[in-house]
Amino acid sequence: MNIQFDEKGLVPAIVQDARTKEVLTLAYMNEESLEKSIETGETWFFSRSRQELWHKGATSGNTQKIIEMKVDCDQDAIVVLVEPAGPACHTGEISCFSDPMILFKLEQTIKDREKNRPEGAYTTYLFEEGLDKILKKVGEESAEVIIAAKNRDKEELKWEAADLIYHLLVLLREQDLPFHEILKVLEKRHEPKPAE
Repeated sequence: MNIQFDEKGLVPAIVQDARTKEVLTLAYMNEESLEKSIETGETWFFSRSRQELWHKGATSGNTQKIIEMKVDCDQDAIVVLVEPAGPACHTGEISCFSDPMILFKLEQTIKDREKNRPEGAYTTYLFEEGLDKILKKVGEESAEVIIAAKNRDKEELKWEAADLIYHLLVLLREQDLPFHEILKVLEKRHEPKPAE
């Protein structure tokens, strides 16, 4: 594979799910990590911050089996098609390009539903039924999360947790409490404590 490395001896590697074609991450390879990737059939990269080689999934278990590698027309970038054994991102997301703003988008949709009350929308129904109905749904969804977790049913837990978050956002809207206020509390809790 003829690669044109940059002045630091690196080449960008775009990692893509071979099945879904979703872009999972952008990392960098040097000559050694490229050789190790070809040799082992799993992705190896060069960390620019740590200045060392790293084998994707060595500690997390979220390895990436290489299906195919392609070089672009200028030979200064690589696309690595992989079969991932787990999330690509250190945050636990499938992709480093997942949309972290989804909660804010959902909050905005809920706000619009409350204001415009489109007929037939479930969110409209909740606001028209009022606080007691919304509280009942938050309670029901909490119980369903507990049951799914107790049953060790990750698939069910995923869906029930999403339902709980949605109903919690409806409740916050009904109470006129913006989601960013909750994030401020979380940030404050995680501020480093001053040394005594």
